[in-house]
Amino acid sequence: MNKAAIVTQYVKMWPREVFDLREGNKLHVGVQRLLKDPGVYILYRDDKPYYIGKTAGPLFNRIWAHANRPGDPYYNFWNFFSVFVVPESRHIREVESILIASTPTSNKATPKMMRLNLPNAIARLIRRKIIPVGSDIVADVE
Repeated sequence: MNKAAIVTQYVKMWPREVFDLREGNKLHVGVQRLLKDPGVYILYRDDKPYYIGKTAGPLFNRIWAHANRPGDPYYNFWNFFSVFVVPESRHIREVESILIASTPTSNKATPKMMRLNLPNAIARLIRRKIIPVGSDIVADVE
C-alpha cells in the first residue's frame, strides 16, 4: 500500500445489516476489525447518497451509532454505506469536503473550500443555446 496515499482503503455499498451480525452474544469482530480506522463515510438510501460524515475514531463506532441509536437523526433513512479510510486526520476534512461538494445529499454542512461560480457572461451564452437532452445537436435561439 502506498504510504503517501490520502485514502488507503474503501468499502463500497455494504448493507446496514453488517452491524447486526453476531458471534454468540457479541458483535462480529471481523466487521469491527475491517472498519477500525478513521475516515469518511457515505450513508445511502437504496442507491442514493443520503448523508456524508467523518470520524477521527473508528469508522465502525460512528456508523454503528447511526445504525443502532433510534435518536440518531439518520437512523431511519439509510440502508447501505461506503467508507474511505483516511489514516492521517489532517486529510479527513478534505476528503469529506470533496464528497459533499460533488454529491447531492441531505448534509447541512458546507464544504470547507471555496466554491467557484459560473461567470455571468458564460451563463448568458448558455441560455442563448437550446441543447436537446440526449442529443449532440446544438441550435441557436437567436
